[in-house]
Amino acid sequence: MDDAEKQTLLMFLEAQRSSVLAIIDGLEVEALTKSVVPSGWTPLGLIEHLSHAERHWFQKIVTGSLDPMPWPDDDCAPLTTPRPPDVVLGFYQAQCARSNEIVAATPLDAAPRGRHPGDLGAEITDLRRVILHMIEETARHAGHLDIARELLDGKTGLGPR
Repeated sequence: MDDAEKQTLLMFLEAQRSSVLAIIDGLEVEALTKSVVPSGWTPLGLIEHLSHAERHWFQKIVTGSLDPMPWPDDDCAPLTTPRPPDVVLGFYQAQCARSNEIVAATPLDAAPRGRHPGDLGAEITDLRRVILHMIEETARHAGHLDIARELLDGKTGLGPR
């Protein structure tokens, strides 16, 4: 049962990850680094944020340890990035791959070794809930990216779902 449920959860997470990448596909650097909302986030910055979320939830929370970062954690405003698209997209794909490795090696009912602060941390009692949270987080930001893409070039309905 654990494997079938794990595969189902990963299928939904992978669909959202694919949506994120499909939504920004074809955008030039100028558009990827342009904010179209008052809060100032950029599409590329949001993808870097999702990379950090993958890293935080699967490495720090599930395993209790983090792989080293390739750059300083606080070198830019929130949800923006000074890094070029190939670096950010490579980081996102690497974090997703690392997350998948952790999921493959961990039972769904395994308690996290780390703890997220606040109320959300209390809700995260096993790997299953970490995956569900990342589905939610990724889908939420895919929706943000949908809106940004429409404001940037008018394209809608992008992504596999």
